[in-house]
Amino acid sequence: MNHEPTIIIKPRPGLSLKFKELWEYRELFYFFVWRDIKVRYKQTVIGAAWAVIQPFFTMVVFSIFFGKLAKIPSDNLPYPIFAYSALVPWTYFANSLTNSTNTMVANQQVITKVYFPRVILPVSAVLSGLLDFAIAFAVLIAMMLFYGIYPTANMVFLPLFALLTIATALAVGFWTSAANAIYRDVRYIVPFLAQFWLFASPIAYPSSLVPGKWRILYGLNPMAGVIEGFRWALLGKGEPPGPMLAVSVFIVVVMFTGGIIYFQRMEGTIADVI
Repeated sequence: MNHEPTIIIKPRPGLSLKFKELWEYRELFYFFVWRDIKVRYKQTVIGAAWAVIQPFFTMVVFSIFFGKLAKIPSDNLPYPIFAYSALVPWTYFANSLTNSTNTMVANQQVITKVYFPRVILPVSAVLSGLLDFAIAFAVLIAMMLFYGIYPTANMVFLPLFALLTIATALAVGFWTSAANAIYRDVRYIVPFLAQFWLFASPIAYPSSLVPGKWRILYGLNPMAGVIEGFRWALLGKGEPPGPMLAVSVFIVVVMFTGGIIYFQRMEGTIADVI
């Protein structure tokens, strides 16, 4: 009498991504990414323009209140360029954080019915925002040309800072997505966290306003290194790669590693409590 083999699925200890398994589920991963993109623009009047509206109007408000009224320095750049160049990576990070936080709850019907590597969900939520990032970045280039500003040779390092932005969003998203599946009030905390994080990052002001002795401590905010590095690579202004960036990268690595471990620890119970 033939018996079908029994496969036991259980949580993996420690840090183990099992890239072979993720590769086997690559089509499902592509589906989640494409689905998130389509849902974002489905039945919208202006479609992809929403990728620009949020950072653009935030830039306008910042330019009026911080640039014109408060006279905040802008590293000898036109304040709209100064603010928008930071809002492009920031908006991608903030939206990715919100989407990844809610992704486990939003897909609870799938999670409770079939097995697949759950880590696909927060990763797909983060990567699906890259289309918005690309659109907003194209508008930034157009604004730079309008002001007669051209990218510097440092732009070759821009992909590295884009990767750092993605890694930062994933690092925080692993923590918040797993925690939100267990404790639903996490989704209410994240908007307050993002609002505080916005003003704790050098978006409306340059990091040069932070006293030198506190600059490394300021790098504990990983988005500080991302934003200043983004400005430096694209515009040749801002904090060049140095101790502050090194601290930010270190924090991202620690948060990313700890986030994966925490996510995998919670993965075994998510389907039962979600």
